[in-house]
Amino acid sequence: MAGGITDIKKLEYDIYKYSSYSSSYLPENIREDNPTNQTSRWSSNTNSPPQFLVLKLERPAIVTKIKFGKYEKTHVCNLRKFKILGGLEEERMVLLFEGGLKNDSVPETFPLKHRTNSGELLPIKFIQIVPLLSWGPSFNFCIWYVELLGIEDSIFILSNLRKYNMLREVEIVRLFMKHCRQQGYVKAFSALQEETGVKLEDDKMTELHEILVNGGDFKRTEQILVDFIDNGLMDDYLSRQEYKPQWSLQLTPEQEPRPGRRGGHQLIIDPLTSTIYLYGGWDGSEDLSDLWSYDVQANRWTLIHEKSELLDGPTPRACHKMVYDTKNSQIFMIGRYLDGASRTEENINSDFYLYNTVSKTWFLICPDTAQVGGPQLVYDHQMCIDVDKQTIYVFGGRILEPKNEEETTGDYKYSGLFSYHISTNTWNHILVDCGHQSAASPHVQSIKSRVTHSMLFHHKHRKLYIFGGQRGKDYMTDFLIYDVDGAELTSLIPENVGTDAAKNVPQSGFTQRATIDCDKDEIYVLTSLSKEKERRDLNINSFWLFSLAKREWCCVYKSDHSIGENCYLKNQNACPEPCPRYAHQIVYDAARQVHFLFGGNPGMNSHFRLDDFWMLRLEKPTRDNILRYCKYLLRKQEYEEVARADPLAAIRYLQTKLYDIIDHNDPAQLKEFHKLASLLFKSNASTADGESEPTSLLTCSLSGSGQKHPNEHDPNGDNAKMMRVESPKAADDADASSISSLSSECSQTARAIPSTSAATSPSSTCSSASSSSSRKANDQLFELKIRRCLLYNKLVDLLPEGLCQPKKNISDFVLL
Repeated sequence: MAGGITDIKKLEYDIYKYSSYSSSYLPENIREDNPTNQTSRWSSNTNSPPQFLVLKLERPAIVTKIKFGKYEKTHVCNLRKFKILGGLEEERMVLLFEGGLKNDSVPETFPLKHRTNSGELLPIKFIQIVPLLSWGPSFNFCIWYVELLGIEDSIFILSNLRKYNMLREVEIVRLFMKHCRQQGYVKAFSALQEETGVKLEDDKMTELHEILVNGGDFKRTEQILVDFIDNGLMDDYLSRQEYKPQWSLQLTPEQEPRPGRRGGHQLIIDPLTSTIYLYGGWDGSEDLSDLWSYDVQANRWTLIHEKSELLDGPTPRACHKMVYDTKNSQIFMIGRYLDGASRTEENINSDFYLYNTVSKTWFLICPDTAQVGGPQLVYDHQMCIDVDKQTIYVFGGRILEPKNEEETTGDYKYSGLFSYHISTNTWNHILVDCGHQSAASPHVQSIKSRVTHSMLFHHKHRKLYIFGGQRGKDYMTDFLIYDVDGAELTSLIPENVGTDAAKNVPQSGFTQRATIDCDKDEIYVLTSLSKEKERRDLNINSFWLFSLAKREWCCVYKSDHSIGENCYLKNQNACPEPCPRYAHQIVYDAARQVHFLFGGNPGMNSHFRLDDFWMLRLEKPTRDNILRYCKYLLRKQEYEEVARADPLAAIRYLQTKLYDIIDHNDPAQLKEFHKLASLLFKSNASTADGESEPTSLLTCSLSGSGQKHPNEHDPNGDNAKMMRVESPKAADDADASSISSLSSECSQTARAIPSTSAATSPSSTCSSASSSSSRKANDQLFELKIRRCLLYNKLVDLLPEGLCQPKKNISDFVLL
């Protein structure tokens, strides 16, 4: 077919609209690529939102990419964050891309969303570029050059326009069908379905609606939902729920040995046997060289040896790094810290060790890796292993030298990115530090090295993820990706950074420890106390999650320890979580999906170190949780209906069906149970009135997480703090406005019946009473259906969108 998706070409456009411009920096300038001319750009006259440019194509096209040109030098007005919208009409545009530019002179090209949610190609005629943040926070926005790439073949576009309009028409019909069903227009619904052949939803959902809303058969509805959950139809909803953290102190019997207090040690885990290994560290007075193992299943520490130097192993050390090779059951170790007095010629050597966990023997691979193409002696570096390719990666860290000029000049030297191939015993200098003398060469790849950063290897993506850290007095906030197979270094800008970056990413300058789950595509980061004394006033623990699939950061929890007694001085049994610290270590047991943390420095005493051992479990609601939640919603509705008709039967229902679904050890759930019991003492009118939906049925207390919450009063918010399954919030608010016309329509019909005068005959009085009773019964019937419909919509939000009625309502588009 002509104009295939591969026939990409440059698309012509005009400047259709703009928010503002400054001086001679006109919007038209972005059509010319002139990187040497500083005036060849559009610049807004303010950075106050909204600022935008709207581009209009000559004809509808499939726009697949957008290219941004730049000035030949870095510029503070370059766009650090922006979003792009597009559509056939200016008033109806959808988000096509959100990201940012690097502050350099290299042009960048970004892919744009060019398919609908159902997979059809998306024709557009208007493109809107919305700057959100410049590299200079208080500077206006500028764009130097914009080029649009895509397909504009008229036959191809016409074909896709037909498909697009057909899909749009189907969605319009579905919205009308949803409205007709909710309003009770049965004939109109059937006629629309018959005329168009469009289905409102999957047959399973239609059956659920008929049984619940029209039939009021709650028992059958429960069974249908059980089948839905068993078949995984609510798994996607569960996966989108937030994690709830649960810290627990790992105690072992007092008579059994366990590691002593320390910081700057190393923890690694053998994921195949769930065995944790701990080596070395600083106990406050001297470096250590002991090696321990911890059996996760048995909850038992074992001292393998107390002094490795007596067994041909490493000398005592701290600030070293280790990795575990699961293929050969070996530990590799490199790096260490030396104080100024110890930095002599004979001590400054980057020794590289191997420990075999099967034979329990040490082996010195190399007395100084700097002599064989590897890194110089470093500390506060990072180390990862690619087990499949038997390759170790070492990045960053401060280089230690005998005559440390940087101690007086502050000109520290940093180590680049190295790889070590185990089977051939060879090192390769992949990326030099940007301060290295060879970095100026165009043939040499460089990287901005740092300390106290994180580096993780994703064995499925075959990539190294590097973020955070410190270089001199600069705190790093970049997120780098190195493709180990393609030898390509790129920068990642999280989708949800926005204009207030500090709130949406882990705060820079604080000690961070990171782990990765390659199956879930999730990175976990614990940030804690800063090493810098001037930043110790911020005594905060926070735990972050980065979704590689969504490219978004999410704060799982944050806990402020700045007020009150220092946590490390308390009995650790009484603490709900570890106190803030640095020089600690954390590992992740992917098989059990739990983290382990040991020791560290609480930062209050130069000689005091910690020996506490914690486990962190991140919990999400399960299928059992969501089943109990669904049952509660159904049984609550059925109970309210029974309470109106037969209070005695309602009491029995409350004592059996509802009693069984409530956790009576949970104060919040117990309070809701008592609240439901109070319905028996209310009139029918007040019972029918819109009660707020209790949402904390499926809860577990998070008091142990140390999480802080705002003090403002919000009943639903109070419940949500402890939610195991969040109650969908859109259904109640969005659909109530659409459904509410049912009751008002019913009331208007009732008011339309002629009233009688006071002086009426007995038969007329009787007839009037009968009519009034009939109107009341009709009102109650409509009100009943409204509440069932709202319940149905709440259940729909738990299920895949492709099976269900549209989320929106016709009433959303009608404003009077």
